[in-house]
Amino acid sequence: MELSLSGNSLKTLHRCVTCFARIGSELVVHGSNSQLAFHTLNSSRSAYQSITFRTDFFDSYSLLSSSSLEIRCSVLLKSVCSIFRTPVSSLSLLRILLPSPEASKLQWTLYCHNGARKTYWISCNVEPEIQNLSLDRRKLQTSFVVRPRDLTRLLSNFQSSLQEITIIATDPSTAPSDAGEEIGGKAVEFRSYIDPAKENSDSTLHTQLWIDPVEEFLQYRHVGDPADVTFSLKELKAFLSFCEGCEVDIHLFFEKAGEPILMAPKFGFDDGTNSGFDTKLVLATMLISQLNETNASDHPHAVPVPQGSDVRWNGSQSGHAKAAGPSPTSDHPSDYTKIWSDLSGRRDLKGNPSSQHHPSNWVGAGDDDDEDEDEDELYNLITAHYC
Repeated sequence: MELSLSGNSLKTLHRCVTCFARIGSELVVHGSNSQLAFHTLNSSRSAYQSITFRTDFFDSYSLLSSSSLEIRCSVLLKSVCSIFRTPVSSLSLLRILLPSPEASKLQWTLYCHNGARKTYWISCNVEPEIQNLSLDRRKLQTSFVVRPRDLTRLLSNFQSSLQEITIIATDPSTAPSDAGEEIGGKAVEFRSYIDPAKENSDSTLHTQLWIDPVEEFLQYRHVGDPADVTFSLKELKAFLSFCEGCEVDIHLFFEKAGEPILMAPKFGFDDGTNSGFDTKLVLATMLISQLNETNASDHPHAVPVPQGSDVRWNGSQSGHAKAAGPSPTSDHPSDYTKIWSDLSGRRDLKGNPSSQHHPSNWVGAGDDDDEDEDEDELYNLITAHYC
């Protein structure tokens, strides 16, 4: 496989690698004659992201091998990130070469504007585990489209140390009559999730944000009874930064607690057919609904993740940092958004205290990088050419 890219395509690839590095530790490359796909899966198997590049995304693209219809390999993301220590703005071209499907190293060559050429060889695994996700977004009852900067503003109302967040979606036409002007018509709620099993959980800051989808979202659709999902914020923020850099809106799809939440870019009025790439992020959600207080004391056991081609997760990443101080808020809060915070614990819309028990359905360990990995994965050669 050999490919080259420059300009905006090179910047998009750099954003892709940065986003992947915040989610997983390994980059799986899967190439065919019609497209090139990148995949990553975090160590706890609760977050999966893939991006597919069409051949016209690159300046040049070919498989080189007539005997093989596709290539597969994987490399460490920390090694790829080391390549991009050179600022992208100083690069004129990037060329990637895999001499053969059985090659043990993937070659990356950077061509700089000043005439310098940097060549890296990254050790790769020629038999990676390829994960494919089967998830039909058309069957998910709730979806909304939001601008990245608007979602960033809404999330800024929560503490920066918050690990997980709950999104509750309802039908705007079924808003409670006693809600009054405070939350009337605000069909979506963002709610901080703090593990009540943790020490001092009742003394941490709990925040609820009621949102009017007509004013804050570009599109909103919800069918049926109220639904909620609780998931990790770390991967959402990584994908948010990627979409903001690519100047595309974010489309979120979900159904109910325990079912995955899907995020994908929304290319304006275009369905993405004119874009050179498409990507998706799928996150596991908590099994227990935050709308059902009767199940608050249940402790479901860990749910194993299948190893087959279709992957569905139930769970989230472990690790809950204690809150430390209030979060920054927007200088220009929306007139259509109501926020409520309390240090004494969480309450429902009528002011009644409610307790929530964190389910022990995490799969695997956290996704910290393995410090014992081989340090000799990256080989570097820098050659300068001056006129």
